Amino acid sequence: MSEHYSERDVQQEVSELETKSATAARLFDIRRIIGGLFVVYGVIVTIAGLTASDADIDKAEGVNINLWTGLGMLILGLLFLLWLKLRPTAPPPPDAVPEEREE
Repeated sequence: MSEHYSERDVQQEVSELETKSATAARLFDIRRIIGGLFVVYGVIVTIAGLTASDADIDKAEGVNINLWTGLGMLILGLLFLLWLKLRPTAPPPPDAVPEEREE
C-alpha cells in the first residue's frame, strides 16, 4: 500500500520540521548552557562569600575571595545570557531541494 501525499502536505511537514529544528538549535545553544551554569554557580559562591566568617577572610589575606569570585561569575553568566538575547542563533539555511528525476 502506498500513501499519496500532496505537494502542500509535504511542504507543511517540511516547514514544521524546520521550525522544530530551529527551536532545538536555540534550546541547546552553548551560550545558554555556559551562561546558566555561571549564574547558578555564581549565586552559590556569592552566598558563601556573604556568609563567610572572619577566620575565612583572614585565611585569604583579608580578601573575601568567595564574594568577589561569585560576583564575577554572576556578571560573566549574565553577559553570556545577554549575548544570547541580543544575538540569537540564526536558523539553519534551507537545503536546496534537488530536482526530481524523471523515470
